[in-house]
Amino acid sequence: MRIIIAEDSVLLRSGMVKLLEDAGVEVLAAAGDAEELLAAVDNEPAPDLCLIDIRMPPGYAEEGLQAAIEIRRRKPGVAVLLLSQHVVSRYAAELLGGDTGGVGYLLKDRVADIDEFLVTLRRVAGGGAAIDPEVVAQLLSRREDSAIDRLSRREGEVLSAMAEGLNNAGIAANLFITERAVEKHIRAIFTKLDLGQDDHDHRRVRAVLEYLRGSDRRSAAP
Repeated sequence: MRIIIAEDSVLLRSGMVKLLEDAGVEVLAAAGDAEELLAAVDNEPAPDLCLIDIRMPPGYAEEGLQAAIEIRRRKPGVAVLLLSQHVVSRYAAELLGGDTGGVGYLLKDRVADIDEFLVTLRRVAGGGAAIDPEVVAQLLSRREDSAIDRLSRREGEVLSAMAEGLNNAGIAANLFITERAVEKHIRAIFTKLDLGQDDHDHRRVRAVLEYLRGSDRRSAAP
């Protein structure tokens, strides 16, 4: 796995480089701002994934997010994983809104659990999605009338776990139900969200995107 890191904190950037290299990951470049990140993506051999801090110089606003969206526009095959200090769910919705996989949004605290962090990196680099559980929890707490509200409580829990990037076995283990029950709930989710007959994996991501888009629109309403 080849990665480019974009983080303005020299200490955190150096720490992530060492952590990843010790785990056998090839770090192609380590950028300190969004401009340097975009240049590295253009100049280096194509990375599998870019690990990006959302707030970076010069404005410390959303430069990392905008760079991630630009990377996905220029090179759709490059996965992006955003890191944030605090939960801002619209970041997840904005990033995920235009694509179907290879994207993620985690709180920086997750880096401390090295094994889980590496699993998430590989999942996103492989074309999956990973949304921080805290983001999912906030989205669930803001649910209002929408297609998502047609889901039962258990179906909502399954969709929440899907948003975190868990496969059927992982969902079953987390919810203490059988994989067959998970499959049943996922079929119900697809039906209630009117996701048609597309490829199963594609519909899983579309279900998560529908959830995130709806939550983002509601949070922006006056």
